[in-house]
Amino acid sequence: MFRRFSLALAIGLLVAQSASAMSVRELRTLEKNEKQGDVHALYYLVGALEGALEAQAKAVRLGAKPSFCLLGRRLEPRMARELFDTELRRQAELYEADMPAPLVLLNALGTVYPCN
Repeated sequence: MFRRFSLALAIGLLVAQSASAMSVRELRTLEKNEKQGDVHALYYLVGALEGALEAQAKAVRLGAKPSFCLLGRRLEPRMARELFDTELRRQAELYEADMPAPLVLLNALGTVYPCN
């Protein structure tokens, strides 16, 4: 019972965090309109990447199936931008401008690091 409650709580927290996440449109606006917007956008994506890694690790510890698996493969913070941009190009018809940027990153991780 406690395990189910913990898993439900973790999923609820992830959903609540993504509800306040920066959208794809907001990320693009940040890049274009601020003096160091490209740097700030990169920091945001790196934070989202690290958050995704940590959230998945916690969910797996609570018994959830992983949505992506590194399996000893390299994943470095500098790769966040390329993962994000590649996913947007690969699935351009799927993503709308108001979708959360971390969602794009999570989907990219699932594509590049599948758990086969």
